[in-house]
Amino acid sequence: MADNAPRGAVISLGGTIAMTAQTEGGATPTLSADDLVAAVPGLAKTGIEVEVHDFRRLPGASLSFADLLELAVLVETLAADGVDGVVVTQGTDTIEETAYLLDLLTTGDTPVVVTGAMRNASMAGADGPANVLAALRVATSTEARGTGCVVVFAEEIHAARWVRKTHATSPTAFTSYPGPIGYVAEDRVRIMARPAPSLTFDPRSATAAARTAIYTVGLGDDGALLHALGDHVDGLVVAAFGAGHVPMACVDGLNDLAKRMPVVLATRTGSGPVLRHTYGFPGSESDLLERGLISGSTLDPVKARILLQLLLMTTADNDQVAQAFSALS
Repeated sequence: MADNAPRGAVISLGGTIAMTAQTEGGATPTLSADDLVAAVPGLAKTGIEVEVHDFRRLPGASLSFADLLELAVLVETLAADGVDGVVVTQGTDTIEETAYLLDLLTTGDTPVVVTGAMRNASMAGADGPANVLAALRVATSTEARGTGCVVVFAEEIHAARWVRKTHATSPTAFTSYPGPIGYVAEDRVRIMARPAPSLTFDPRSATAAARTAIYTVGLGDDGALLHALGDHVDGLVVAAFGAGHVPMACVDGLNDLAKRMPVVLATRTGSGPVLRHTYGFPGSESDLLERGLISGSTLDPVKARILLQLLLMTTADNDQVAQAFSALS
């Protein structure tokens, strides 16, 4: 490798991209980070010097906050050591959560890219190698510096705070609103938009025990489950109808919970903002905010829970949680 060759690090957490089908039963994580990199066609021609790190071999659904806090420390260490960019490979089930968590836990301009695969390595048309190649191109590009953590999938570049998995099986499962911030074409990274800088946390400071949950309201919800859930969590995200609305029967329960813990109001639609003063009926966004619920702004419920969890793990009180969410708008 030339002395000025771009340096990329690949950290493997497991997931479908690292899975192969077994003779009995379904696919399980068996491939190392070395195996993943070795399977990428055309990587040598890019001139990228790649170092690999086997970090976990877990399905995406089994990753924990402890795993990802430790991962964030490793990413920061690699950035301080001078790598040009970091690629994290993992299961697609929780990519949107990992990416947003890393967006909140990493600082500086070093690109951090999360990717994976919808088809395991034993399947025809496995998409892992192409996604790793595109992710390495983005991670080691000067164009991607300063964009925060991104998800690269199917040669599209999505900002961590907007990306969502919107299909259970499609290779183009990852989408975002208002859209990708860039893409990879003809081996070139093209960034079309740059998100505003996000809040950041020191991963070493997130040491307090905390439990958070998402409560999704539904048609005819009588609020009974809210009371039961409130006894087991330190903070709650409400995935509300539309622009921040709940059934009238849920109002008293949410009012009581908001006096005891941070309760964040998000929209279950997955995109668009929680409004503040458009509607005025009981259970409307203005009614709930007046009762002490905290607006999740444009964060979907999954991302709102990630931010709430981090805030509580860093011992933020209710006012500090409200201030952090207010900064999003």
